[in-house]
Amino acid sequence: MTALVILAHPDIEASRVNKRWKQELLQHPEQVTVHELYKQYPDFRIDVQQEQRLLEGHELIIFQFPLYWYSYPPLLKKWMDEVFTHGWAYGSNGNKLKGKKLGLALSIGDKQENYLPAGSVSFTVDEVITPFKASAIHVGATALPYFAVFGASFQASDEAINQSAADYVQYICSYSRFFPTAPR
Repeated sequence: MTALVILAHPDIEASRVNKRWKQELLQHPEQVTVHELYKQYPDFRIDVQQEQRLLEGHELIIFQFPLYWYSYPPLLKKWMDEVFTHGWAYGSNGNKLKGKKLGLALSIGDKQENYLPAGSVSFTVDEVITPFKASAIHVGATALPYFAVFGASFQASDEAINQSAADYVQYICSYSRFFPTAPR
């Protein structure tokens, strides 16, 4: 069984970080399934049952996206609203995500020091992603610590981005019993 990466980038070809991460993940198809929401649903019409089946088949689910305006891209938010349904993900009979591990892989355009209480954002990344953590708890899943690259918009060098791609695979490895050793 593979780890599932739900990739939600509105313009993956223009992305330095998410595009590189995707390239790295695609080198490990036996361990990682990459599911691109904007490629799958350019019209924003989500096949809820197909998405639920996909989630049911994986124990480790990573949401990969650029953090902008301190939130998810719009298609990922719509996807969660439609896929995490009452009776399936939560409620008295909704237990399909119970016990699964949910993580975030974030490309963040701003500097890391700005995501400190004294920084210009005034909130930490953990505070910004509170809705994700609350959603994971609500559906009975475990919210993993996030993985992130800061300065993605203007500061990160090609070398740093390449290293982050290797580190991202290592992050997935560290939480997956199906991917016990890091490739490379």
